[in-house]
Amino acid sequence: MTVTILFASLFLFLLLGIPIVASIGAATLLTMYFTTTLPLTIIAQKAFSALDSFPLLAIPFFMLAGLLMGKAGVSQRLLNLATILVGWMVGGLAMVTVLACMFFAAISGSGPATVAAIGSFMIPTMREKGYNEGFAGALTAAAGSIGVLIPPSIPFVIYGVIGGVSVGGMFLAGIIPGVILGIGLMVVSYFIAKKKDYKPEKVINLTFKEVLKALYDAKWALLIPVIILGGIYGGVFSPTEAAVVAVVYSLIIGLFVHKELSLTDLYDCFKQTVIINTITMIIISFSITMSYIMIVEQIPGTIASFIMGLSNSPIVILLIINVLLLIVGMFFDTISALVVLTPILLPIVTAVGIDPMHFGVIMVANLAIGFITPPLGANLYVASSVSGIKVEKITRGIMPFLLSLIICLLVITFVPILSTWLPGLMQ
Repeated sequence: MTVTILFASLFLFLLLGIPIVASIGAATLLTMYFTTTLPLTIIAQKAFSALDSFPLLAIPFFMLAGLLMGKAGVSQRLLNLATILVGWMVGGLAMVTVLACMFFAAISGSGPATVAAIGSFMIPTMREKGYNEGFAGALTAAAGSIGVLIPPSIPFVIYGVIGGVSVGGMFLAGIIPGVILGIGLMVVSYFIAKKKDYKPEKVINLTFKEVLKALYDAKWALLIPVIILGGIYGGVFSPTEAAVVAVVYSLIIGLFVHKELSLTDLYDCFKQTVIINTITMIIISFSITMSYIMIVEQIPGTIASFIMGLSNSPIVILLIINVLLLIVGMFFDTISALVVLTPILLPIVTAVGIDPMHFGVIMVANLAIGFITPPLGANLYVASSVSGIKVEKITRGIMPFLLSLIICLLVITFVPILSTWLPGLMQ
């Protein structure tokens, strides 16, 4: 009864077009009213206390650091480096887009932010060079999904907090899977570019000297992940403190090194951070309240028993969970899905011997695909917004990239060493 009311009302509210925060809150309220004797005031209490978490402070600081770096001229320098490395290939601009998104992912920690930063440069450039605009928008939207896997990653912070898993360990666990997703997108881009006869952007005589020069120009951006991960695993600071260090570093680079960060830019970055973080924290607070009600009503145990009743095989269980997460990603934003589903699914996978860090990567990789699957598809809308291309055209071009990401997801799922090797080296 409780499960039926909770999830039926939640999906009904979503189908009616009610914002996801209000849908989660209203579904929780209805469930409490009809199935429990708990006072309704507990919703406000749990929503408030859910935010009393030091690790969650990393989220706004990583957001701010990414925005500051975007305004500080970092994006263009990363694009120049990517052009030197892969611009000479068939479909060079497509390759540059993917590699630049991978570089920027190591700064922003956000999928939509990566699309906005790189797409504003690359989508218009690809259109000018004769690339199909649907292809250009779809590729950028898909490549932006890597932003939540390559550290620092905001979803990894949330998963670590909810699941009691090391955030620093999750950052390391996401590096190789993030690179795999990028390679998968580049392979698809190569074959499409070859079929469509998309030429290299320009003929580049790639020399060691040119690579070194491009690396030197982008050195301040490339140092960020080194500082963050090195500081965390060197015992210098925690992941939350690393986020603050990233902000201070970004300010120094933007104001005193590149000197491209104006006071207006500073105001815009702080304003966007406040707006985005406010929305994020409201979602987290109500999602944790829903999770609390599910735990009180023993819903996770019921769902776990059902899934375990289908099979005891880790392979079958992971396949079922992958399908579930892909569907959830179509309707839920990443943060809500992580907060609601982590307490349900994590006990199931640990019971069959799956490493929590490996499962965290699987969850985030699944939900990253949700960034490009309608009707939610946040990256599709961001790519449309920065390029002026209709969402319908971008959606039509997304299918080959979606298939590539799903194939990479299966590799990540069933080859756990890809996620556990780097964290294992640091233990």
